[in-house]
Amino acid sequence: MKGFLNRIRGLSRFLNIIAGISLTFLMLLTVMDVILRTLKRPIVGTYELVAFSGAIVIGFAVPFTSWLRAHIFVDFFILKFSQKVRNVFNISTRCLVIILFFLIGWNLIKMGIDLQESGEVSLTLQMPFYPVAYGVGFCCFIQCLVLVCDIIKIAGGEYE
Repeated sequence: MKGFLNRIRGLSRFLNIIAGISLTFLMLLTVMDVILRTLKRPIVGTYELVAFSGAIVIGFAVPFTSWLRAHIFVDFFILKFSQKVRNVFNISTRCLVIILFFLIGWNLIKMGIDLQESGEVSLTLQMPFYPVAYGVGFCCFIQCLVLVCDIIKIAGGEYE
């Protein structure tokens, strides 16, 4: 089981590195565009590239953020219960969120297929939309695996 957990953690971390690279690109692009706009030479397609990069940053960062539990928790209510009740609550919510992310991922893959078949591209740069839809959909499936790992850790008493 440790091997499975380590593989999912490594995959989530790799996706987070891609998100970090995309965020760095997004910031550099924005700064360069602002500088070049003052010189009357804006970068063509900046809006599209920022939108694509933003989707990649958000989608690819979710699994590792969830792994590290770096998101906001509002758990003051469940802390009043015993550890067993908290575990049942945590497993139940993880199961619901797995269903949610599976449906989101499934629909993003379907959307990517539709975008690929229709050949839809962005207006200025003529970049296809479907790779971003596929990428974020894939990350949703990885998020499902991260949540399965959470359930394994909760059942094994390793969840903090």
